[in-house]
Amino acid sequence: MVDTREGNVALLIDADNASPTAIDPVLGVLAELGSVNIRRAYGNWSKPALKNWAAMTLEHAIQPYQQFDITKGKNATDMRMTIDAMDLLFAGRVTGFGLMSSDSDFMPLAQRIRQDGVPVYGFGTSRTPAGFREACTRFIDVEGLMRTRESEAADRKAAIESAAQSGAGTDKEMLALIIDAYNASKRDERGYALLGEIGKLAGNRSSFDTRNYGYKRLSDLIAAIPNFQIERREGGQIFVKRLR
Repeated sequence: MVDTREGNVALLIDADNASPTAIDPVLGVLAELGSVNIRRAYGNWSKPALKNWAAMTLEHAIQPYQQFDITKGKNATDMRMTIDAMDLLFAGRVTGFGLMSSDSDFMPLAQRIRQDGVPVYGFGTSRTPAGFREACTRFIDVEGLMRTRESEAADRKAAIESAAQSGAGTDKEMLALIIDAYNASKRDERGYALLGEIGKLAGNRSSFDTRNYGYKRLSDLIAAIPNFQIERREGGQIFVKRLR
């Protein structure tokens, strides 16, 4: 039985109309709604154009759903994705949806999901028609997400190299995951982010577990990484700040 108290999110991807390069930041944004436990990508996987998406399905535990083109020049991916979304909605176990597509055909689907009081986040390009944008609870321009990620790339690389050279953390993928999670977290006026939110964001992107790196708790792992500071506040809450 899925525990929906923390949010059980479904990410449905129209692989024909979405870029695989944006999947990392998309998973980060969806952490606002909960854990992305359902991850599905739809398309005709025999097409060479979906080669990059095929690689991402393994890296991010995305289930590929095959849908052959029924008529030449027209695909049935949209219908298959919509049917699955309705099945998930009626089952009553999904508390939030992410629809990754720039196709206006998904406007009625987003409207229908919202009618049941379930939030739906849309992810597409700046060319996505206004109808689909407005039908979503929130619509996020993936090109903007990627620009932000690219602008942080040099800073992230320097931080990873510094931490790795110190000997406190030698796994560069783990370091990148923690830094990206901190950067994506909501921070207070002093630059501190809630430890639990950082863990949630990291967990949404991978099967992250601190014990794989020799630490029992996330707070211990982060405390061992240079340029991170831990602060314990009233009520037992732990906050984290990355020092420049």
